[in-house]
Amino acid sequence: MSKRATVDDIHATALGMPHVTVAKPGPRPVYQVGSKSFVFFRTPRPDAFDPATGERYGDVIVFWVGSEGDKLALVQDETTPFFTTPHFDGHPSVLLRASRVGEVSRDEIVELVQDAWLAQASARRGQTWLREHDLDSS
Repeated sequence: MSKRATVDDIHATALGMPHVTVAKPGPRPVYQVGSKSFVFFRTPRPDAFDPATGERYGDVIVFWVGSEGDKLALVQDETTPFFTTPHFDGHPSVLLRASRVGEVSRDEIVELVQDAWLAQASARRGQTWLREHDLDSS
């Protein structure tokens, strides 16, 4: 595995994408492109909690994904720390606790943030970014 991911890698990658704004600066930022959130740090909610104690998770990060298939691939792979809750049924996103970010590689986190950005960016911005990074499939 490449270098283990950190929460700082999430922030740096999100801020490094083009046309990004931070809707809620501070300890729980919301990263947006074109006024659409693509990564955000959630406040504790009743749908994400420790099953043993009932305590709400205070460190949940939400990442948009491109499709339900992408979501299922991440949350159904028992080797990853990604998960979802009933609150996010039908929503194209996956959840990850900040305390478990180090269980994935930096490369995986960077790709996840980039894919989240692509899922929310306009088609024009997405194609431009893909072309600039030699990832354009057209």
